[in-house]
Amino acid sequence: MTFREKTSAPADRSITSGGSRGNGTAKKAVWEYAPSAESTEHIQLRDRYDLFINGKWVKTRKYFPTINPATEEKIAEAAWASKVDVNRAVLAAEKAYNNVWSKTSPKERAKYIFRIARIMQEKAREFAVIETMDGGKPIKESKSVDVPLALAHFFYYAGWADKLKYAFPNQQFSSIGVVGQIIPWNFPLLMAAWKIAPALACGNTVVIKSAETTPLTLYKLAEVFQEAGLPDGVVNILSGAGDTGAAIVNHPKVKKIAFTGSTEVGKLIMRSVAGTSKKLTMELGGKAANIIMEDAPIDQAIEGIINGIYFNQGHVCCAGSRLFVQESIKQIVVKKLKHRLKSLRVGDPLDKNTDVGAINSKMQLKKITELVNSGVDEGCTLYQPECRLPDKGFWFKPSFFTNVAQSNRIAQEEIFGPVLSVLTFRTPKEAIEKANNTQYGLSAGIWTDKGSKIFKMVGAIKAGVVWSNTYNKFNPASPFGGYKESGFGREGGLQGLKEYLNF
Repeated sequence: MTFREKTSAPADRSITSGGSRGNGTAKKAVWEYAPSAESTEHIQLRDRYDLFINGKWVKTRKYFPTINPATEEKIAEAAWASKVDVNRAVLAAEKAYNNVWSKTSPKERAKYIFRIARIMQEKAREFAVIETMDGGKPIKESKSVDVPLALAHFFYYAGWADKLKYAFPNQQFSSIGVVGQIIPWNFPLLMAAWKIAPALACGNTVVIKSAETTPLTLYKLAEVFQEAGLPDGVVNILSGAGDTGAAIVNHPKVKKIAFTGSTEVGKLIMRSVAGTSKKLTMELGGKAANIIMEDAPIDQAIEGIINGIYFNQGHVCCAGSRLFVQESIKQIVVKKLKHRLKSLRVGDPLDKNTDVGAINSKMQLKKITELVNSGVDEGCTLYQPECRLPDKGFWFKPSFFTNVAQSNRIAQEEIFGPVLSVLTFRTPKEAIEKANNTQYGLSAGIWTDKGSKIFKMVGAIKAGVVWSNTYNKFNPASPFGGYKESGFGREGGLQGLKEYLNF
C-alpha cells in the first residue's frame, strides 16, 4: 500500500481520515492499494493443446482459441473433439477399465490418487494463476478456494479408495465402468476434482469434457496424471462445445453421466438417457435465498451477503442471489450494503487486491446486461457503486436491486453474475414461503442468533444445502446437490462415492 495526501479520493479505492492545516484547509490522508499483480513468468503453457486420450496427446482436425476475459487476448488453442475423438476416448477408457483399473487393488488405486494430490500441491501456484487467466476470477480466490478445495477432494477420496466396505457395510457393490463427465466454466479445476476423484476411488475410468471457455486447468491436470504414472486410458480429457458433450452422453459404452451446468442442457441430457440403463447425476442452476432475520448479527450477515453473491463475480450455481431481509432492518441492511460495495475493488484478476474480476465471456456479459436491463424496465431500483472499469475485457459492476417483486425476471431467472435482488418479509413463515417460491432448490442461507429458529427454518426450506450464519462453505466430506430444477444426486462425502458404484 502507498500513502499520500490529497483533497479528495474515490470512495471505492481508499481509506480516509479527516485532517486540517493552519489555514483551515481540510486535507484527507489517503491509503491507496498499489498494484500487486501475480507473476505469470513461471507459468508454462503450450500454444496448442491436443486431446488427452489413452495417456497421450492426440491431434484432431479442429481447434478453437481460449481467451483471457480480462484482456480479450488469446492464451492458447484447444482441440475441439469430434464424435470420432469421443469414441476413441471411450474405447480407451473401456480398455483401461477391463485390463488394468478394475483389476488394480483398492490400495494401489489410493496410492495413485494420493500421488495426484501431492503433485497438484506442488503445482498449486501454477494451477491458481492458470485458473485466473483462463476464467477471470480473482487470484486470491483461485489460491484460497479453488485449488485448496480441489486438493482436498483428491486427498479425501484417496483415503476412501480402500475402505469402501466400511463406507457401505453389509452391501454388495461394484464399480460402474466408463463414466462420462461434463464440467462447467465457473470452477473448472474444482468441478474436475469433484468428479474424477470419487470415480477413480470407486474403480471407474473417466472421459471428461471441459467447458469451451476454460479448458486449460483440465489439460494441466492431464500433465499431472502423466507425471503420477496413472495407467493409460484411466482418465481421458477432451474439450469442445455442446456437440462434444452430446457425443459423450449418447455413447452406448458410457455407463454413467455426471453433469454440472445449466438446467436447459440438463433437461436435454435427461431426454437423451431416458430409456437407457445409464446412471445420471446432475447439478444444475440455482436462485438461492439468503435470509436475514431481525435478530441476526448484521455486520457478519453483510459479509455473508457479499461472499454469497459477489464471490467469483456471481458465477456460482449456489450464489445467494435473492436476499430476503426482515422489514424492520431493511434500511440499515441496505445502507450497510451500499457502504460495503464501495470498498469492493474491481479490476485485474491477477492483482491480489482485486475482489471482483472479469466476467467469464462476452456471451455471459451480454446475458447479465440483458437481465439487469429487464429489472430496470420493470421498475426495480438499481444500485451500483462508482468504480472505473478497465477499457478492455468483460466487466460488470457489483450491483443490487431494491423494490423487487417476486414476479420480476431478476427474482426468478438465474443471472449468474454479480447482481443481487433485495426483497423483504415480515415473519419466518413468510420468508420460507418466498424462499421456496422458485423452480430451483440448490442452496439457501439463514442469518439469526436463535438456534431454534435455524433448525425450524432449515427443515422447511426446499434446498439441498442450507448454511446458517455463513455462506459458501464447502468441505469434501459434506454432500452437495439440489432438488427440483437444480438437479439430483450428490457430490462430496459418502453420498458422492455412492453415485459411482452399482449396488
